[in-house]
Amino acid sequence: MKTEVRVSYAASLRKKILSDRTKLFMLGLPIILLVLIFQYIPLAGWVLAFFDYKPGIPLAKTPFVGLKFFELITTSGNDLLNALKNTLAFYFLNLLTSPLPVIFAILLSEVKHTSFQRVVQTIITLPHFVSWVIVFSLAFSVFSNDGLLNELLMNLHLIKEPTNLLGNGDAVWIFQTMLGIWKSLGWGTIIYLAAIIGIDQELYDAAHVDGAGRFRRIWHITVPGVAPTFIVLMILGMSNLLSVGMEQYLVFYNGLVADKITVLDLYLYRTGILNADYSYSTALGMSKTFISIILLFAANGIAKRIRGYGIV
Repeated sequence: MKTEVRVSYAASLRKKILSDRTKLFMLGLPIILLVLIFQYIPLAGWVLAFFDYKPGIPLAKTPFVGLKFFELITTSGNDLLNALKNTLAFYFLNLLTSPLPVIFAILLSEVKHTSFQRVVQTIITLPHFVSWVIVFSLAFSVFSNDGLLNELLMNLHLIKEPTNLLGNGDAVWIFQTMLGIWKSLGWGTIIYLAAIIGIDQELYDAAHVDGAGRFRRIWHITVPGVAPTFIVLMILGMSNLLSVGMEQYLVFYNGLVADKITVLDLYLYRTGILNADYSYSTALGMSKTFISIILLFAANGIAKRIRGYGIV
């Protein structure tokens, strides 16, 4: 009798586990399908990199050129090198400012007034949900020749002539980085606040009993607690060394700052879509993807050697 009860209980438990797994799988299935449709199926278009493709001509009638366009990348002119320089400049500027969300999250977590904390968190997170087109409209209203900032400074007699930051090639790297910080600071802060909340509160209590002040508790408990999250995000960011985005630089693009704002993704867009050079842009995009994968695993390996763990 006991054996039958155990078998029956094991069978019902197995059935429940399978049922729960099926429900979880069904919940995740739409996301899996979206990723498959929009991320993996388009990879079939990589075949264009090996053909001298022209729109309107069937691929079967298009001449096969092998690695011609990959070789062309190595002999490209100054436009590609300039785009690469701008991409690396924006990436390293973003890397230098990456601790800002950590610092802001730590400062915000130390605020004991819950209502004030929520208000500040909401205000700094809102820009994340504003499109870059709207950001450009706001920036144009403030920083253009006839913008609010120039009018204010001229009325205060601080400047004699208006300064157009949107057309200043010397300031574009810093200006675009500052806009990126304004837009992403709140979202990054949420991630690190979640990491701080996950730290065992007994550690703070024990440190307080031992006489540790607020700064020492932050330095010896909070900072090590958010370090794994920071390392994971830094490793993932390393894979974006050559992919700093396009939308921001596309909407702020103009002839005055073209040489300083054209990044690789924008260069790919202009080459592939505007100039209809699909084969060359596909080959360049493939090369960028492979380099990003190599950088991701390299950064993960370095993190494992230094910290003892990575993301893979």
